[in-house]
Amino acid sequence: MKHIVTLLVENKPGVLARIVGLISGRGYNIEGLTVAPTHDPEVSKMTIEVPGDDRVLEQVTKQLNKLIDVIKVADLTSQRFFGQEMILVKVAAGPEQRRGVLDIAEIFGAVVLGVQASSMTLRLADSPGRIAEFLDLVKPFRILDVSRSGMIAMPADGI
Repeated sequence: MKHIVTLLVENKPGVLARIVGLISGRGYNIEGLTVAPTHDPEVSKMTIEVPGDDRVLEQVTKQLNKLIDVIKVADLTSQRFFGQEMILVKVAAGPEQRRGVLDIAEIFGAVVLGVQASSMTLRLADSPGRIAEFLDLVKPFRILDVSRSGMIAMPADGI
């Protein structure tokens, strides 16, 4: 099971390294990680995707709560939350394939960022499941490059 954990942390040098070191130092993997300042420039929000059972999550959250720079830890896995990921994908598409790529992009709400002589670059922000579906559909055109942001998330109810 993949757990989605959000943290509010002090926006200071070294905080990210300490958090990643704490998680990886205990043998847990991080499958996704995003971090950026919030509306308060003194505070950053992190979203971490950690695979494992409930015991793993309990250990991770207990350890994170002990760090001085961590303001708040929330496990979103068992509650309703909004989560999105962004992907940039470059697909091989000459003039004869562009219509097919554009049709798929339109269905998913992807934005065309650029059209080159033999390729197209698209952006899609959606749930990880929809992004996987999108990638499956454009795969036959030959994917040349992919960049994924990792998930950002917040609870659907409350803070």
